[in-house]
Amino acid sequence: MRRLLNSPYLAWATILCALLFVFAAHAQTPRPSKLVIGLLPGESAPTVMRLNEPLRAYLEKKLNMPVEIVVGANYAATSEALRFGRLDIAYLGPVTYILQSKFSPLEPFARPAHPVVGPTFKAVIIVPSDSPAKSLADLKGGEIAFGDPASTSGTWVPRWQLLHAGLISGHDYTMRVLGAHDAVALAVANKKVAAGGLSKPIYDRLLREGKIPSDKVRILEESPPIPEYMWTFRDGLDPAFKEEIRQAFIHVDDQAALAVFRAEAFIPSADPDVDRVRNWIAAIQAVNAETAWAPGDVKPTP
Repeated sequence: MRRLLNSPYLAWATILCALLFVFAAHAQTPRPSKLVIGLLPGESAPTVMRLNEPLRAYLEKKLNMPVEIVVGANYAATSEALRFGRLDIAYLGPVTYILQSKFSPLEPFARPAHPVVGPTFKAVIIVPSDSPAKSLADLKGGEIAFGDPASTSGTWVPRWQLLHAGLISGHDYTMRVLGAHDAVALAVANKKVAAGGLSKPIYDRLLREGKIPSDKVRILEESPPIPEYMWTFRDGLDPAFKEEIRQAFIHVDDQAALAVFRAEAFIPSADPDVDRVRNWIAAIQAVNAETAWAPGDVKPTP
């Protein structure tokens, strides 16, 4: 028995078992028959689908497979669908990514880079054009509109801006959660609220497209640069397939696919890219833990 245990046959058997284990592990995560992409409902689902059609078509051609876009009912729905494997990749804002990555090993792999400003964007707090407010401090006691509770530029960064001006949500102003950036802009334009926070790129496009009258609103304050959204893999996706997707993004040469992101390219991304946003979240939670999560928020569950 001792000779058998020390024999070369046992060594070969061990190696064979290890190889079979590796092959079996790869067999559990084959290249899927189609790529399913998740997008956040920053605006209405039809608008999000329309704007991202060039990217979908590009990936379908580049990967030689069907590509499906899924727009979640809210930010939590999209990020949890990625976490539970119902999506292959998703385009997540920093806050949405931070929330879900606490419970699942999500992997960011690409983000858009823009001319001049690089991989950043801004939020704005807007008011009706005839508002007497000259600074954020003047909004004290008013009702302020926000987008989805997990939105970076539609909720968390504007809340941080207000906090920086000395205003605490639930104490110095009332939060009104409307779910989408365009809804916030319209509420401000129609004087339903004293002010609203939203993405500056979306605000600029709404003005260009005439969705909100330019004479009805004005920017009260812009935010500091915010780390861009990140394309993120779900856990368990086949490594070889992930590399195909990564290369398709990093080397995209389709200008129509880049246009909706106002990007000149997609560049590699990693978890530390959003550390600045983690600091802003922590600042809000430190001063008003009881209202740190916006009303109606769907918190991630373990």
